[in-house]
Amino acid sequence: MKTLYLAAAVAGTVVPWIFFGGFIVENGIDLPLFVAMIFATKPAGGFAADLLICCAVFWIWSWHDARAAGVRGWWLTIPAVWLVGLSLALPLYLWLREREK
Repeated sequence: MKTLYLAAAVAGTVVPWIFFGGFIVENGIDLPLFVAMIFATKPAGGFAADLLICCAVFWIWSWHDARAAGVRGWWLTIPAVWLVGLSLALPLYLWLREREK
């Protein structure tokens, strides 16, 4: 499973950054525009809100689970969510957890 989680973390980094990179090439690092575009339509806003809630729940769960399972480095999921997204943070955490076994 460690290999699968690691591969998912790599894919979860590369695929979103293909889109993020295109945005940066076209607009530069314009955070207000980036946020405005994420919430540009009601469906996009609903998807973004859903994902933000999932990230918050994941952080709470992973913090609790990491303490119980003794997962070192779980805090890496926090910048992973902000710099890439849950598509990196979740498989990264699962890889860290498997590494402890």
